[in-house]
Amino acid sequence: MSSTEVFSSAATAAPHRLAAEAGRDIIAQGGNAIEAMLAMAATIAVVYPHMNSIGGDGFWLIHEPKGRVRAIEACGFAGARATIERYRALEVDVIPARGPNAALTVPGAIGGWMLAHELAASMGARLSLADLLANAIRHARDGVAVSASEARTRPRDSADLAAQPNFATTYFVDGDHPKAGVVRRFPALAATFEQLASAGLKDFYRGDIAREIATDLDKIGSPVTREDLRTYEAQWRQPLRLALKGHTLHNHPPPTQGLASLIILGVFDRLGVTRADSFEHIHGLIEATKQAFRVRDTFVTDYNRLAGDPDDFLTAAALARMAGDISMSVAAPFPLPPANGDTVWMGAVDKDGLAVSYIQSVYWEYGSGCVLPRTGVLMQNRGLSFSLDPKALNPLQPGRRPFHTLNPALATFADGRVMPYGTMGGDGQPQTQAQVFSRYMFGMGLAEAIDAPRFALGRTWGAASSLLALESRFDPSLVRALERAGHEVAVHADGYADTFGHAGGLIRHARGHVEAAHDPRSDGGASGL
Repeated sequence: MSSTEVFSSAATAAPHRLAAEAGRDIIAQGGNAIEAMLAMAATIAVVYPHMNSIGGDGFWLIHEPKGRVRAIEACGFAGARATIERYRALEVDVIPARGPNAALTVPGAIGGWMLAHELAASMGARLSLADLLANAIRHARDGVAVSASEARTRPRDSADLAAQPNFATTYFVDGDHPKAGVVRRFPALAATFEQLASAGLKDFYRGDIAREIATDLDKIGSPVTREDLRTYEAQWRQPLRLALKGHTLHNHPPPTQGLASLIILGVFDRLGVTRADSFEHIHGLIEATKQAFRVRDTFVTDYNRLAGDPDDFLTAAALARMAGDISMSVAAPFPLPPANGDTVWMGAVDKDGLAVSYIQSVYWEYGSGCVLPRTGVLMQNRGLSFSLDPKALNPLQPGRRPFHTLNPALATFADGRVMPYGTMGGDGQPQTQAQVFSRYMFGMGLAEAIDAPRFALGRTWGAASSLLALESRFDPSLVRALERAGHEVAVHADGYADTFGHAGGLIRHARGHVEAAHDPRSDGGASGL
């Protein structure tokens, strides 16, 4: 079980301790929370490569000391050659999960770093990029031990993944998945970080690194071109906001599923539940998830192609209507499409109250599996969320942003507390967020809320139907009550399983001290001053 750590003025939390420590070191050098997160984002890409990469995307929520909350959307669009016709010519009905044709969207994460770095500079930040990237460079150049999480990760399509360009030569040791503790080096990625530190982050899209990325993408047959890289820019967005009694929830707008995360908590708030881990608590969250996912699956798409205003689903009337559709004794039917996901959530808070909630991802574990040899960049496979049906909600089109499971969360409280929190876990992200936050609101400590057993609604482990998966630590009487209500329950053999997400959170109190905790299901923890 993890424990909540309390720091006097600043803290970081990440799914790998080296990332949390990298952020702490930056704050100790006088950096702010944004700079800390930049160091953490670079380090985590080296030490946790199965979960994220600079070849993936990222989403930021930034709470400024005076209360303003900003959002950065760093989501790459589909490449110029990523057309439905291209994939139909391959005689496929869905986009391939691995390989060059899965690497079809521009990596957006570094674009988000650029905007965040500019904001940090406008706030008086003085640390250089070399300072911020130093930990990542050192770990990539000198080597870092393979994490327990990566060592136990065995994708169902391991043989296909291993066959992708440069994957095995980059991540295998002695021809196979390495064991935990084996030291592995990434010299090409170290050189890329060194170039970014010297030439600036823009080099990733418009300089020498961009040229090398584009050359390798063209060589392996990816639909992404150098012009796609040149024209990509991350975007500032207005965060979604839901005010409830005593606190306000913030999350990311489409193309993320942040809207679903807010709907779950907004609907659940109207169900009148009073006790943590009761049947009403777990059943209520599950049924609220079904309501939220119906909205998500019929509405959420590229921000510039929305059919309406996301805020319309967060009105008191809309949430009350969805809550009214829930039976507190009977489970509603709910088919849910499968969605794997591997992601990292990280948080940072500094002494001035600047707080960051950040997610970085390659979608499936190791993304497309394609590693670009000149730069060491692992390309994501986020384009899997596109459809080859031109009439679908998210059809594949060059320049279109894919649907994202990523959604960093942040709560502000009437008493001055600020709480960045989040998790990895694909479709499970909104569900895990709701479980952690609701337990905290019921009076659990932060670490206790993160540690407690979790559910995940959806098709898991290749099952043919939509199951309610439960960690084995749930009270058996609760499991039986859920079954009697009509939930199709599958109890996972493990009490702590990666399937149920790697969550974390920080709480800055009005007097300045910071609580921080990260998931015992991960290799991470909290660090601070």
